[in-house]
Amino acid sequence: MIDFRKLFERLPAPYVLLDRNFDLVDMNSAYLQATARSREELVGRNMFEAFPDDPGATGSSSADELRASFQRVLDTGEADTLSLIRYAIPVHTGLGVEFEERYWSATHVPLPGADGGVQYILQQTIDVTELQYMKAELRARRQQGPPMEQLQGTLLARVQVVQDANRSLDSQRRHLLQLFDEAPGFMAFLRGPEHVFELANSAYIQLVGGRDVTGKAIRDALPDLDGQGYFELLDDVYRTGRPFVGRGMQVDIATSPGQPPDTRNVDFIYQPVRESDGRIIGIFVQGHDITAQARTQAELERHQCHLEALVRQRTKELQQSEEALLHAQKLEAVGKLTGGVAHDFNNVLQVIGANLQLILASGPVEGDSSLRRRARSAMDAVDRGAKLSSQLLAFARQQPLRPVVFNMGDRLRTLDDLLRRTLGEPVELCIEVEEGLGNVWADVYQLENAVLNLAINARDAMPHGGRLDIVMRNVVIQPDDRAAEMDPGAYILLEVRDTGHGMSPAVLQRAFEPFFTTKGEGQGTGLGLSMVYGFAKQSGGHVSIHSARGQGTIVGLFLPRTDAPATGTAAEAPRPDAGRGETILVVEDDPSVRESAVDTLQSLGYVVVEAGDAAEALEILGAGRRVDLLFTDVVMPGPIQSPELAERARSLQPGMAVLFTSGYTEDVVFHDGRLDPGIELIDKPYLRDELAARLRHLLGDRDTIRAQGGLRILLVEDDAANRALTAELLTITGHAVVAVGDASSGLRALQEEPFDVLLSDVGLPDRPGPALAREALELHPDLAVVFISGHSAEDLRASGIRAPVVCKPFHPDQLEAALQAAVSPVSGSESPR
Repeated sequence: MIDFRKLFERLPAPYVLLDRNFDLVDMNSAYLQATARSREELVGRNMFEAFPDDPGATGSSSADELRASFQRVLDTGEADTLSLIRYAIPVHTGLGVEFEERYWSATHVPLPGADGGVQYILQQTIDVTELQYMKAELRARRQQGPPMEQLQGTLLARVQVVQDANRSLDSQRRHLLQLFDEAPGFMAFLRGPEHVFELANSAYIQLVGGRDVTGKAIRDALPDLDGQGYFELLDDVYRTGRPFVGRGMQVDIATSPGQPPDTRNVDFIYQPVRESDGRIIGIFVQGHDITAQARTQAELERHQCHLEALVRQRTKELQQSEEALLHAQKLEAVGKLTGGVAHDFNNVLQVIGANLQLILASGPVEGDSSLRRRARSAMDAVDRGAKLSSQLLAFARQQPLRPVVFNMGDRLRTLDDLLRRTLGEPVELCIEVEEGLGNVWADVYQLENAVLNLAINARDAMPHGGRLDIVMRNVVIQPDDRAAEMDPGAYILLEVRDTGHGMSPAVLQRAFEPFFTTKGEGQGTGLGLSMVYGFAKQSGGHVSIHSARGQGTIVGLFLPRTDAPATGTAAEAPRPDAGRGETILVVEDDPSVRESAVDTLQSLGYVVVEAGDAAEALEILGAGRRVDLLFTDVVMPGPIQSPELAERARSLQPGMAVLFTSGYTEDVVFHDGRLDPGIELIDKPYLRDELAARLRHLLGDRDTIRAQGGLRILLVEDDAANRALTAELLTITGHAVVAVGDASSGLRALQEEPFDVLLSDVGLPDRPGPALAREALELHPDLAVVFISGHSAEDLRASGIRAPVVCKPFHPDQLEAALQAAVSPVSGSESPR
């Protein structure tokens, strides 16, 4: 890179830089030599303070003339020249300050600032004192008639001085060109709007593969830059006058003759070059090829990431091994009990309990109150044994969980009354649920049991009353969170906070151990917190506990968050005749009758589209709306009768079911006392259950069909490994899968064959997943959509598509639940389409 400071310093002509207040900012050595001053004497002082006007001068002030020239530069923004100005220089002598008469030729050039206005003035001066003296001498000699030979000698001496100066300037020019060519960074000067190469140093020629670029426009000299944006950058710099600085930018360029382009990394600047009048005449290019450094850095980062991944993996494995070892040591006795005895123990309890129930139901016990009391006492013991066995299995993570997707906030609100009765009046209960709380995939019963156990423990820690807060909120555990004892990801945190007496460090360390309790004899089994711990770990979560003597206790239950829609906690079995979300087109000319039919069908769980006549119905079908069943009145206004409507509808959508209804059929579908072949008719007035049964008869049970044959799924996933694994998982679970790697391939597949579900990754190489879904729904409006995402479902809200989202990494059951939610929407809920 050119050292412009050194260049400025070595220029032979005097130069000085002033700011807008005419204060001296900097000057070169030639200026200091011409003025016989030092830099310390001048920098920071005002020009007219450092060089005051000669008080003995007569006529107009030279200082005023110089000041006027400076002001013209500030006012016009253009250079100003003083061809000749007499300006005496104050010189310090032994007799004081004396003024030495000097003559100068000065050029004042404006230097613009960032706002475009004049920020500095660069003064170039030439000391022409000797020339003035020579002119004066020449005039005097002419008057005195001096010999011509003497005059010629003087002129020749002056010519020699000029020639020496020119030789010095040429030497400096050649030296600067050599510095330019040998500079380690690449440099070039491009002239004019076509960016014609006027200069290019060796480093630049080497970067472009030794090509001869001088005198050529850059688009002709370097055509391999087309399409990479560099031509456009040059055009913008030339047009706007704003420099461009690029750091670590990639450029594909042939660096060897006849070779294909190579990707290089460069740091560079495009600096506009202006004339004295401010016009841009070209662009100076200067930069460095940093490809080697960039590749080295990328390799270092790759190795670092790999090393960090290995460290995390080894650390995690070590932590898991240590945890497993500690867990095995603590629970060896309990493990033997739960693993070897729990099953037989439950069988024994079942036999005892069954016989006790038979005894209680038999006649002899009715008359023997003592025997009945003992039998009931024995049954209570059976119940306690069963509960104990369940708690042991829970801590050992062997309890059979029945997870569903549900909202913890909604579920915990239903426990409000039970919790208040359990806590009693002395304990104030407050339940706080964060707005927008996500769903979890867990066992509802075990969650409720865990909350009750934590509430009971808190109540026992506050014998004289206090406050219990149950707070639920969304949290995200980051990968770099070293303090977390769980996998990174999204969780729901349920915190139970009490104002009780708290725990000592010794008690806190053993809080989750089975059978450990600080309660009195007969007041607890010591399995409450153990059960909560086991439930959390078995559900993929974690439990934390913070407590101190006199400061209460906070127990945090973390359960993995899911973006799948809530499926209910104990889904009611659908009525045998209820709809499965199929679409029915109702065609009825009587508005009141049509309205009642629509209401009835919607209450049965169907999606309903309505039309007032056959023409409107055919318009709906012609627009591409998918319909499973046509429910039409027999007698229709207009030229198109219901049988023709049915025929034309089936030609548009083969396989569509048709159900006619009428209070008076005339001869449209009824001939010779019988219905025409293939006609399904329900007479008006009809009962709701009767209509439901007929619809199910015609449509069939789609859930049964799916259970037998599975769904036909189009999987769009750009990652080959994930695509293969997901396709294999779906195939194992009984679905038919077509897997593609991008959105374009997915659209082609949708045009070639029908699918039940589009299962798409959100981030695809050629377009986002939501954009693909919109185009797919235009082709097939009845297509169900499920998204796979490595991010939160919040990212999809802006897309306007409501669809189940399965977050990576996902459990097979989560994926299956999302698929079933997409193809079997609950009545009244919004469809993903």
